[in-house]
Amino acid sequence: QVQLVESGGGSVQAGESLTLTCAASEIIPSNNVIGWYRQIPGAQLELVAVINDTDVVYGAPVKGRFTISRDKAKNSVHLQMNNLKPDDTADYYCSVQPMNFWGQGSQVTVSS
Repeated sequence: QVQLVESGGGSVQAGESLTLTCAASEIIPSNNVIGWYRQIPGAQLELVAVINDTDVVYGAPVKGRFTISRDKAKNSVHLQMNNLKPDDTADYYCSVQPMNFWGQGSQVTVSS
């Protein structure tokens, strides 16, 4: 079972930046996608950004502001979040699919 540990969440003002990091306990097989999803309490889970060996996909609300990158040597994935908005406030989860592994979540709060 792959363990995913997230770090880097916090509280910022609108327009500021944060970087989330997801560290995996072992190498993720190449046929999987790793990335970030977010959820506001009471709302559906939303794709933020995912990456595999060949592709990157961003959710529409974050395109142009967020950048996902992967460090295979360290089994980690980073999410650089720039120009944060209050609507970005959510719990952010790292996940590996289709293996269906999830991290514990990292809270991001953006105030106006």
